[in-house]
Amino acid sequence: MDWTALSVSLRLAGLTCLFLMPVGIWLGRALASAHFRGKGFCEALIALPLVLPPTVLGFYLLQQFGRDAPLGGFWATLTGGGLNFTFSGILLASLIANLPFAIQPIQRAFENVPANLREAAWCSGLSPWQTFLRIELPLVWPGILSAAALTFAHTLGEFGVILMVGGAIDGETRTLAIAIYDRVQAFDEQGAARMSALLLLVSLTTLGLVYGLAGRRRWMRG
Repeated sequence: MDWTALSVSLRLAGLTCLFLMPVGIWLGRALASAHFRGKGFCEALIALPLVLPPTVLGFYLLQQFGRDAPLGGFWATLTGGGLNFTFSGILLASLIANLPFAIQPIQRAFENVPANLREAAWCSGLSPWQTFLRIELPLVWPGILSAAALTFAHTLGEFGVILMVGGAIDGETRTLAIAIYDRVQAFDEQGAARMSALLLLVSLTTLGLVYGLAGRRRWMRG
């Protein structure tokens, strides 16, 4: 087991969830309740990483993270360092690649909250913020948990985007998925098998959690 690569993967997945969950709740709620021209385009843009080949997304991010690009140049001015081939770079790439996993389950959960429930809460004297905290959040928490689980698992297994943006710098950008590829290239099938089994276990556990929550919601509605 490559413990250093596992540590990088866990750190990346944890920070990705930490940063994306507030964004997912905010955007998911906004998209669920808002009706505006161009909403479909916004939803398509968020879902784009689901269908775009990871190497293509990684290539465009690699270009935008360069010091000559606006984003990369702004980061260099702000921090004095670059984004490509750094942990900060793969973290930002992970945030972009995982947007649909963080937003879509939460959006669907908010869409299932009846509008008249919010109106009843307002008529009872609750402010919009109190309604959100005391009424809506308890109802959508399974969607939030599903989003967090999917984001965490997908980040652990992400390969193409991370390799394109970060390379394979040990202790910095070399994740467990990249370590598996390196072990296969070195004909170390036993080492690759052990690390692959760990990712398989995490993926199965995550899917079990997500589908279990979905089944619980259907049972409660029935």
